Amino acid sequence: MIKHVLTITLNPTVDKSCEAEGIKPEKKVRCSQPKYEPGGGGINVSRGLARLGVSSTALFPSGGRTGELLEKLLEKEKVAIQPVPVSAETRENFIVVDTASNDQYRFGMPGEAIVEEEAEKIHAAILGVSPFPEIVVISGSLPPGIEPQFLSRLVKELKAKNVKVVADTSGDALTEILKEGVFLLKPNLGELSKLTGKEELDNESADEAAKQLIDEGKAEIVVVSMGPQGAYLVTKDENLHVPAPSVKKLSTVGAGDSMVAGMVSVLAKGGSMSEMAKMGVACGSAATMSKGTGLFTKENAERLYQWLSR
Repeated sequence: MIKHVLTITLNPTVDKSCEAEGIKPEKKVRCSQPKYEPGGGGINVSRGLARLGVSSTALFPSGGRTGELLEKLLEKEKVAIQPVPVSAETRENFIVVDTASNDQYRFGMPGEAIVEEEAEKIHAAILGVSPFPEIVVISGSLPPGIEPQFLSRLVKELKAKNVKVVADTSGDALTEILKEGVFLLKPNLGELSKLTGKEELDNESADEAAKQLIDEGKAEIVVVSMGPQGAYLVTKDENLHVPAPSVKKLSTVGAGDSMVAGMVSVLAKGGSMSEMAKMGVACGSAATMSKGTGLFTKENAERLYQWLSR
């Protein structure tokens, strides 16, 4: 039986993307028709899970005109949603590709502040989800108004309910989450370096740094994403390197979220650690084959997974 998954995105966004030829300062830039897509860490994980045939519920604060658009976009992708109404307008991000150079420009907006009463409403909504999830993915940044301590309190309460917590965030939010410890952590080399105080990590030292986090009780499984070098999966008893397949890269937007979706899809089905790592790398690599913020296609992910499983 597939485990129920809840994704939490505290700082969701609508990603607006377009193309333009020859971006220069002081010049009027003529853009293509904009494309609107749902965005934010956990939301992207839910979108990825839907493509892999694993249902999840995406919980996020939603406000204003952009919040309404976000909800409609997710419903169009057949993602089950639990929006929590807030007064703050849901933020937008803007991505533009210069077709003359294929350079990608990404503009991230901070979003409006969530007030304290609304933060408590979000907290109550998470703990009131029914049926209660067995896996919770906390992914993405924190909006203004929500303190990092919100996450450590939440993780403590989720673990008390025997939930497997998957974390993919950074900075103070990640530091706070790891005070309680999680089931699965997906840092990149830079994040792993900051968490362990070890500088200039390479393949060998990344393994040691990941084991340090496990020994300290901060995570049971650490999957270190290393971009074109693939990923390292480290547990107390296991160490596995999965190389990234060589693909034509069009965009790196959403590759990390796609990797988490791939891993969680296998976790929800009760698969092995090896299968989990390979599906994560397959989905992350497949995402780079799509333009803009398109995440991955199921066909590309499955093809790359088969290649990695040979």
